[in-house]
Amino acid sequence: MTITRYGTGQSGAGKQALPFARAVEANGWLYVSGQVAMENGEIVGGGIIAQTRKTMENVIAILEEAGYGLEHVVRVGVWLDDPRDFWSFNGVYAEYFGDHPPARACVQSSMMVDCKVEIDCVAYKAP
Repeated sequence: MTITRYGTGQSGAGKQALPFARAVEANGWLYVSGQVAMENGEIVGGGIIAQTRKTMENVIAILEEAGYGLEHVVRVGVWLDDPRDFWSFNGVYAEYFGDHPPARACVQSSMMVDCKVEIDCVAYKAP
């Protein structure tokens, strides 16, 4: 089995090196690490809507780098800082997955960085 790692050596908040891959692929499965609304090492401003869009853009960029798309996503994990953002988050999320959403878990959690949402996912494409 071949294992391919994407985005190692990336930097996060404060330009610190991140000790993990942005995604790992094995036997057609792609595991995307949790993404936040980060651009150039900083969290973008704005509320849950702007941060959800940027987070989804970051997820899509990683999927595309590995040759996958949203249509390959089978499971999504979501962490929201504030449960009151749930319905606004869902509205933006639905724009991306439409009529073919993957399985999903969504929980409230304190974040490690100053953001409102974090999203990870698992995608599959026959090798």
